[in-house]
Amino acid sequence: MKVLHTLLAGAVAVGAMTGFAAAADYTFKIGHAASSQHAFNKGVEMFAEAVAEKTGGKVEVEVIGDRQLGDDKQLLEGAQLGTIDGALVSAPIFPLAAGAAAFDALQLPFVVTSYDDMSAALSGPVGQKLLDSLDAKGMKGLSFYEAGQRHFLSREKPVKSIGDFDGLKTRIVPIPLHKATWEAVGTNPVGMPYGEVYSGLETGVIDAVEINLSSIESENLFQNAKEVTLTGHYFWPGVLVMNKAKFDALPDDIQQALIDAGHETIAAHYQFVKEDEERVKAALQDQGVTINELDDLQAMQDKTAPVVEEWSGKDPVIGEFIETVRKGS
Repeated sequence: MKVLHTLLAGAVAVGAMTGFAAAADYTFKIGHAASSQHAFNKGVEMFAEAVAEKTGGKVEVEVIGDRQLGDDKQLLEGAQLGTIDGALVSAPIFPLAAGAAAFDALQLPFVVTSYDDMSAALSGPVGQKLLDSLDAKGMKGLSFYEAGQRHFLSREKPVKSIGDFDGLKTRIVPIPLHKATWEAVGTNPVGMPYGEVYSGLETGVIDAVEINLSSIESENLFQNAKEVTLTGHYFWPGVLVMNKAKFDALPDDIQQALIDAGHETIAAHYQFVKEDEERVKAALQDQGVTINELDDLQAMQDKTAPVVEEWSGKDPVIGEFIETVRKGS
């Protein structure tokens, strides 16, 4: 028996060295709508690595980016219906497509101003409350991964003061919160799918987009727009979800491994994106992008403050999120 055990152990070791590892007991395909070079992809990869480690290779997570499984709305619907195993979906899609109003908390302008504060909130009880609320929507919420603090990209003139926003046709995700925010700033908000932003800037259908630097780089938006203004108006978390029925069908130890892997990688991914932002700025400047500051950022904050006040009462979790962040900062 001892000899057999030694032979089996040796076979496993040889298999690992030669690349012929044992097949996983469970394989899940997790999609996202960003480029495979984007920070979202890194987040799901971190999750996949943590899951493999915690399950001893019993679970394999395949990361499928570049909108191969659909855009954000299609991914969310697929995860709800079970036509896909799971997805990393941009947070603002949840109020839009799943009626999960509490997720508006994550895009309130200027409520959260640091990566550390956002990471702490999402790793804590209020972040877990948001994830748990998705049980009733047919999804198991597992984690949050960050695309980066949002700034402003314009195709022609630089935006350096609050008046420079006036009338700019600015792409937004078409949810009421974003519409109210960007109307308050003075732009002309235009709802547009993420995959159409490149051509929209190229053809002049839009003048600008509020967006994170990692997307400007990974989607090559710098080819059509060269003026970035660092506003940092809100963050852009992606929410990692699995189909609830598929998750519930798993053994308890596998469920726990997925939950633990999701929770334990939030802070690590936020730290990665925080550190990577300086590299992205330099890379964009190498592509001819000008990085501007807004001369009167306080004026932008003042204009959007009534939006925060209005939205704070729309769901109890929104108010709790605001209180959590303000206590911690």
